[in-house]
Amino acid sequence: MQNVTDLPFMRVIARRGGPDWFVTEFFRVHPASKPDRYILRSIRENTTGIPIFAQIIGSDAEAMVKEAKILLRENIAGIDLNLGCPSPTVCGKSAGGGLLRHPEEINRMIGMLRDSIHTRFTVKTRVGYADESEFTKLLEIFRSHAIDGLTIHGRTVADRYQTPVRPQCVAAAVATLPCPVIANGNVVNATAGIRYQALTGASGLMIGRGAIRNPWIFDQLRARFLGETPTQPRAHDLLDYIEDLYAELARESKEYHELHHIQRMKKTMLYIVQGLGDEFEQAMRRMRTEEEFFHLCRSSLDHDALIPDVPPEQSKLFCGFTELLTSP
Repeated sequence: MQNVTDLPFMRVIARRGGPDWFVTEFFRVHPASKPDRYILRSIRENTTGIPIFAQIIGSDAEAMVKEAKILLRENIAGIDLNLGCPSPTVCGKSAGGGLLRHPEEINRMIGMLRDSIHTRFTVKTRVGYADESEFTKLLEIFRSHAIDGLTIHGRTVADRYQTPVRPQCVAAAVATLPCPVIANGNVVNATAGIRYQALTGASGLMIGRGAIRNPWIFDQLRARFLGETPTQPRAHDLLDYIEDLYAELARESKEYHELHHIQRMKKTMLYIVQGLGDEFEQAMRRMRTEEEFFHLCRSSLDHDALIPDVPPEQSKLFCGFTELLTSP
């Protein structure tokens, strides 16, 4: 996730189990672009032992090919094409999810990238721009190219993050495509992940927001798939995670500016605090100093109680996940 799941976050989450592979923040591509140096560090300084894919986003097919070839010189597991970002700014440039309005251009771009990428090439998409009826044509395009994997966020671009996901669309892709299909969206806990996989037959799960809120979710899912009882984190574990992330991000700063650092932490904390109560969230939004920040976190989390397993339904950042909490 852009501006959140960067190199410091990868280090912190890897210490808590981590995913089977990482995907970088997206490299914004245009005719005059060069790979972002900060995002490149996520590749070059990735000492977690977890493979990493370089994610690209843009609307100019020739520029995308050029950038992909540069990135292939790096130690990456493959290239991932972002066709799912719903940001109005990104879509306004016909990039990310905005490209779903132009299937012919998607067909051309994927074809050119596939011809140029001689390692793993994967695509992330949504099920359409305005309506899921668009997905049938998109699947035909994906099937016509020998992509190595398709990750599907089970919402349209217009849905943003405000609706339930559509498992039937992911299941249709599983039935249609020869490559592995990964389900994405609304995996707020291990139960939701197990249910999503069962409904779709997907080969795996991609987790973004749920992993920011709960970095132990990958190990919890592994345990559930093995028929084991997952470990449930407690408040002091969450406090340790917050302190670890604060320190990692501080080490990344060339010059430590307290207020700037607190503002950066808030980008991540807005996900973490979901389920900890409105009072905690409102207090977090008001923080301006390190002393205030740690006083709030330690006074609220320095105890042994279990943390909530799910965020509130219809919270600001997590919506429409209740149907995935029903047992298969």
